[in-house]
Amino acid sequence: MPECTQPLIALVDCNNFYVSCERVFRPDLVNKPIAVLSNNDGCIVSRSQEVKDLGIKMAVPVHQIQHLINRHQIQLFSSNYTLYADMSNRVMQCLDAYAPLVEVYSIDESFLDLTEVCQQDSIAYGQTIKESIVRMTGIPVCVGMGPTKTLAKLANYAAKKWKKTAGVVDLSDPIRRDKLMRLVPVNEVWGIGCQTTKRLALMKINTAYDLAMQPAEAIQAQFNIVVARTVMELNGTTCLSLDDVTPDKQQIVCSRSFKRRLTAYHELAGALASFCSRATEKLRKQHSVTGSITVFIRTNPYNPNEPQYQRSIHTLLHQSTSDSRQIITIAKRLLKDIYKVGYRYQKCGVQLGHIKAASLPSQIDLFDFTEHNDRNTSDELMATIDKINHRFPKGITLSTTGTNTGWQSPVEHLSQHYTTSWDEIVVVRCY
Repeated sequence: MPECTQPLIALVDCNNFYVSCERVFRPDLVNKPIAVLSNNDGCIVSRSQEVKDLGIKMAVPVHQIQHLINRHQIQLFSSNYTLYADMSNRVMQCLDAYAPLVEVYSIDESFLDLTEVCQQDSIAYGQTIKESIVRMTGIPVCVGMGPTKTLAKLANYAAKKWKKTAGVVDLSDPIRRDKLMRLVPVNEVWGIGCQTTKRLALMKINTAYDLAMQPAEAIQAQFNIVVARTVMELNGTTCLSLDDVTPDKQQIVCSRSFKRRLTAYHELAGALASFCSRATEKLRKQHSVTGSITVFIRTNPYNPNEPQYQRSIHTLLHQSTSDSRQIITIAKRLLKDIYKVGYRYQKCGVQLGHIKAASLPSQIDLFDFTEHNDRNTSDELMATIDKINHRFPKGITLSTTGTNTGWQSPVEHLSQHYTTSWDEIVVVRCY
């Protein structure tokens, strides 16, 4: 009988993705220290290698490292998610040409099934992918390969860490795999978190190799089935399938920490309406409806000099919905129940739960006198708003909520929307 072909999974991961997106349109900043900031310009969320080399950690508050920013002339950018999402789509479209099955895992990484695609010279094929992405989008990537998703993740870690790999590593060879796993700390293994790492350390399991040598049954008894599957995947046994369709989210949370503390109800209500609009847009994108809403607010827990207050409130809906207007109205009512005067609020948000497919039948509310045609009109209106907001990122969502945007603090370092706005497109002058 013919020998079975060994699976080959690749993980293509963009390098310092947000930073790389900014550099595509600012080539003068290549090899210079760059950092991208969070929504409110408060923390570091993406760092160039030059910034990492300065010892600046992820999520560190900007005010704590202002002296380093000034000393090393670090270029700061506010998060430009419209640009990043568009650049991500371009990268993912390029990857479709190199594999019959692609799973988009996050905004900057995807798994590819390369089984029987490049068995002869996988490294060369990985280099082809890498060079193609840079040529077509300007975004640098690394490619990790292995018989399982966990090994592909591990290979990608090696491709990023060691420059001699030229950004491509294949762990299909068991000898090379064992050699690498002896060098990699166990906390770098996909799915091994901080608490699990501490428990493994007590068992003298400190490297990926140490973990791979453990019997899966014993690990499951000590931990759980997830860690046991990780052990099996490290040994080349596939436990995590490649999905070409991203599963629907069972919960959707939209929230933000405010750069300026909010005290007035109308400011919090305006922020909450914005978050509800964003959450329901995500809900409709996956063709779902929500059956519950949770609203939460809090002051700054790290400032002991101010009065502390945090509350959340939850309600089940009589009828599942994805209509922004209904969800905003309910969320505002919930906010009014938990809002208290005299506090400086640092954060608020909304969580949508009991999510299910919009196509599934639902129980009829006997006290809901809304006509079926009105529901159809609501769906059509929401679909139209989504199309407008997709085409014009500044959209009309907020204007339809009847709220103000006074709660928003202006960002100071926002780059242009180079790929989604005609008014901000790059201009090239030839002399």
